[in-house]
Amino acid sequence: MPENIHSSLMTCVGNTPLLRLDRCFPDPSREVLAKLEMLNPAGSMKDRPARFIIEQGLSSGLLRPGMRLVESTSGNLGIALATMAKLNGLKFTAVVDPKTTPTNFQLLTTVGADIELVTELDANGGYLDSRVRRAQELAASDPDTVWVNQYANELNWRAYHETAGQEILDAIEEPVDYLVAAVSTTGSILGLARRLRSKFPNMQVVAVDAVGSVIFGAPPASREIPGYGASRVPELFSPSEIDDVIHVDDASAAQGCRHLVATEGVLGGGSSGAVVAALQELLPRTPVGSRIVTVLPDRGERYLDMVYDDDWVANLPAPQRESATTASL
Repeated sequence: MPENIHSSLMTCVGNTPLLRLDRCFPDPSREVLAKLEMLNPAGSMKDRPARFIIEQGLSSGLLRPGMRLVESTSGNLGIALATMAKLNGLKFTAVVDPKTTPTNFQLLTTVGADIELVTELDANGGYLDSRVRRAQELAASDPDTVWVNQYANELNWRAYHETAGQEILDAIEEPVDYLVAAVSTTGSILGLARRLRSKFPNMQVVAVDAVGSVIFGAPPASREIPGYGASRVPELFSPSEIDDVIHVDDASAAQGCRHLVATEGVLGGGSSGAVVAALQELLPRTPVGSRIVTVLPDRGERYLDMVYDDDWVANLPAPQRESATTASL
């Protein structure tokens, strides 16, 4: 039997398991399968585009050892890019803002990222446009610096199309009726949907967005949980490929995180909790016998001082506070 030994963390990305969430959603007439993306080596689904973008850049000649990548990031992609860049002789600068959590600041610096802090609010009252503008400036000022540009980079959705999407198809024989996934750049939901619909053309695609995100035309508002939602519409966004959207607020996402760990033992991040909250709303509307595939994007350790912290929950607005402290619905 050949030894299953890797020579680089790069090749450890992917092949994450699918878990049936029948404790979280104990409805025998419907099946929810979750791809555990938090088991990627740098801790999130963002390992996939980080690896793919670097591999493709080195292969095409766009990237060479010694060059620098720069990207606007609230955490997971930056952690993945810093990890993968170092393994390939590249440098990485993360453009962050004051709402980046202390945990993510520490993780980014620990894995070797240089930090560029942006403090100027953008027109939507957030920092995303300001961060993107600063990333562009850094890339334009140095010919050996390349801006990743995850919101417009076609390699973003292709990474999921060619890896996670195919892994799901390889694992599932029966039809998939719904794909439910959190959105930010929309790269993951589009890559997965395009691959899965090649086999299951009638599959419905449901996006999970944050209350306060502008992706689907809602007005901007304050959001505390990083990882899903956006204060600008991604260039990758293709609304015709998404059938429905469920908006989830911070408190409901926190409640979803707590329900997930209480029932399945899965310590998921904020966007995983948002997915759980969205599924709690969606499932009663689905036909009997439906099979739903979803993605749990990252690890909950990065959110211990947020969604799993009772004091943080206590400082949410009162209607949200009541939702978040309920372990299950």
